[in-house]
Amino acid sequence: MSKFRIRPLRHPDDFAAVAPLLNTIWSEPTTAERLQLDEENIPPGKLHYNEEGELMGWDRPKWVAEDERGQVVAYAIAWRAPWTEPGTLSHTVVVHPERRGQGIGSALYDTLLQWALEVKASRLIDYMRESDERSLDFARRRGYVQERHTFESVLDLAVFDGETLFDAIQQAEQSGIRFITLADEPGEASERKLHELYQVTHPDIPGYSGSFPWFEEWKKWTIGQAGVRPEWIHIAKDGDKYVGVVTLQQNEQTRAMYHEYTGVLPEYRGRRIALALKMLGVRTARSCGVPYLRTHNDSMNGPMLRINRDLIGFRAEPGNYKMVRELN
Repeated sequence: MSKFRIRPLRHPDDFAAVAPLLNTIWSEPTTAERLQLDEENIPPGKLHYNEEGELMGWDRPKWVAEDERGQVVAYAIAWRAPWTEPGTLSHTVVVHPERRGQGIGSALYDTLLQWALEVKASRLIDYMRESDERSLDFARRRGYVQERHTFESVLDLAVFDGETLFDAIQQAEQSGIRFITLADEPGEASERKLHELYQVTHPDIPGYSGSFPWFEEWKKWTIGQAGVRPEWIHIAKDGDKYVGVVTLQQNEQTRAMYHEYTGVLPEYRGRRIALALKMLGVRTARSCGVPYLRTHNDSMNGPMLRINRDLIGFRAEPGNYKMVRELN
């Protein structure tokens, strides 16, 4: 019988052990420093309830399981942001591959579940790799059901063969669209225009729920994130109006870039502006010597999947299932 104990995470000390655990389930690696940076950007938790008695506010408790030698072998986090759908908590539970099947994950999950019940959460969400049948079975036995399927796609820039697609940039420009980067128009006025563009286009993402972050929080978690630079934020303009955007984020370990967001105003769709923006992203990644681009799309987002896979040639990789458990 495996011996272990569960305790609250100590930060920043435990992040050095947590990062390798997360790297066993995340498609792009993280570091202890990045985890600590994220933690520093979040004020202490402040939960409350709306008039219907639904959980609101934010918090992110974390726990670890350590073995008899004091080594961290598992990690769990439950979190919600102020803009998360009322009553909902997201969470992650990960156990070192060599320590799975020893009851550690069950005990850690039970600790998380007890906290969720104490704060009167009504819904739990976890995102699991579609190829991780063991974790999916773990979730299903506890009442989780699959709600959505998010595809993952990778573009190997060393073998990219889509030079004619760059014509979309010139075609958009000929129709009156101008392309700039945030570095060309720095400052809060431009950032607020970009925030509005994100806010208008986000609800069109299949499966999107909750409200949208206010400007300061949006800036912190999008254009202010580590690995995002103003010159990597491509913007489509019609006159002074921002009508489309592609934002790239680079991982310092792999040097790869992630399509953090792509959005075009509804009235400007169907004009290949999204394709032009994505090709500007490809051009930027190439100029930076990036080995590959990575992105995610909901299975119901047909237009974006057609652009990424059918036109540009992103390679399909195992994606994630959104697994949901209703608590009441």
